[in-house]
Amino acid sequence: MDGHDPTPSAGTITTPTGARALVEALRLHGVDTIFGIPGTHNLAIYEELDRADVRCVTPRHEQGAGYAADGYARVTGRPGVVVTTTGPGVVNAATALGQAYSDSSPILLVSPGVPTGHPRDGRGYLHESRDQSRAIDALCAWSHRVATVREIPAAVARAFGRFAEGRPRPVHIEIPFDLLDQRGEVKIVPPYRITPREPDPRALDAAAALLRTARRPGLVLGGGAQSPGRGRPGGEAPPVGSLAMLLAERLGARVVTTVNGKGAVPESHPLVLGTTLHLEAVRRWLAACDVVLAVGTELGPADLWDDAFALSGRLVRIDIDPGQMHGDHVADVAIVADAELAMRGLAERLDPHGGVPRPRRETDPGAGHRAELEELTRRWGGQLAALRRALPPETVVVGDNSMFVYHGALVGMPMDPPGRFLFPTGFGTLGFALPAAIGAKLGRPDLPVVALAGDGAFQFSLQELATAVELELSLPVVVSANGGFGEIREEMRERGMRPVAVDLHAPDFPALAAAYGAEGRAVKTPGELEEAVAEALRVPVPTVIVVPEEE
Repeated sequence: MDGHDPTPSAGTITTPTGARALVEALRLHGVDTIFGIPGTHNLAIYEELDRADVRCVTPRHEQGAGYAADGYARVTGRPGVVVTTTGPGVVNAATALGQAYSDSSPILLVSPGVPTGHPRDGRGYLHESRDQSRAIDALCAWSHRVATVREIPAAVARAFGRFAEGRPRPVHIEIPFDLLDQRGEVKIVPPYRITPREPDPRALDAAAALLRTARRPGLVLGGGAQSPGRGRPGGEAPPVGSLAMLLAERLGARVVTTVNGKGAVPESHPLVLGTTLHLEAVRRWLAACDVVLAVGTELGPADLWDDAFALSGRLVRIDIDPGQMHGDHVADVAIVADAELAMRGLAERLDPHGGVPRPRRETDPGAGHRAELEELTRRWGGQLAALRRALPPETVVVGDNSMFVYHGALVGMPMDPPGRFLFPTGFGTLGFALPAAIGAKLGRPDLPVVALAGDGAFQFSLQELATAVELELSLPVVVSANGGFGEIREEMRERGMRPVAVDLHAPDFPALAAAYGAEGRAVKTPGELEEAVAEALRVPVPTVIVVPEEE
């Protein structure tokens, strides 16, 4: 069969090229959008993508492609796919893969590699590197270099199987350049169904027994408590979040979320402490709990902002990743299972009429928690209030690693489902917000999306304004300007040193936005910010809104 079949189906295709085998396999697994940049070595892939009517989104840098694929994956629940060329194209995407690994985002990076039989020892081949597959393997779940055309669909099936079972993390498939145009007998491997991992009933019984007798219980929800995508009708919470609130109400327990868990439960609920694990009062509360139920979270220093944090009570962990049971905080009861199934099992075992005691009030963070919140968000209080008024509740908020976000919006913009907060946790990259917001908007065009960044972080990826203009995306980009890397400047002062290399010259951002064909506006007051954001949601191009950091 030499002609192109527009309908993907499993089965044997007689002697397709490697590029066609790849694209047919991707389409069979539901891929209709890829992010990437054409190059000399991947033209055969783009030829087949065009024939298959797959949407090709072209960012201005491969790192932007990776972040966009990440944002797309987080809001749709479907893997984001990136196609790069060899060498620098792959390496440019590497930072985004590192971030996706940290945040458990399913991203497939596909790239050509040097041809089969090439010695890879410095022969001067275009884009040659010593071993790009091995280099990328150090940053993702696995990297695999195929050896034959026949192997390509199997590698794609393996990647999508990896996303569906266990903890989703990025993977890389390298296809030797000569295989893309080479023909071979190929069987397109269909997706296989992965059934959710069932919890061990004995572990559920042990966990329920601990929680039933707890006097000071607490719940921590991470990214594993989120449901994929935002397809929840009528403001409904994610299934795990709903079950967590059911348990919290039955136990009288407080609930706190990690950054990646933000939005899993309604932060307006009186039992929910919000995304506040990094507050000292909340860490003290958590450390004093006699039983902690942690769902889909590493309980890592990046969330706690404390390398030495220790629990004093018993720990029940629910996680799909068995490796988490023996991390920094070893589980007393380990439930390795799908979070929804495990939480449902716990809810069934904790009968609301079983006389479950309520926690003592002294375990509530109370006034200390509120005082820390007020002090932390004081600098941006008026601006955050303006954003809350301007943005619909279903807005996807995409934040960069900027003070305005992790000291401000993270805690100062409470979120109830069905909103979603995307943030580069752990790996902590800069330049995430704009390209990830582009991917989120493409994945869920029905939802409003806003990007938040500091002026330092924004300059890592501001060239992606051209991508957003090209795609005609309605996208407010709010830039908090403090003249450089504000957090590092403050840390230098705390060390007693003079600030060095942190004060940055910033361009005229509104004029730069206009040069790209976007809208641009500088505002000074919260009222002007509210008006500008509301207007930005109505225009079919991105709008850069620059606001000074409040004193």
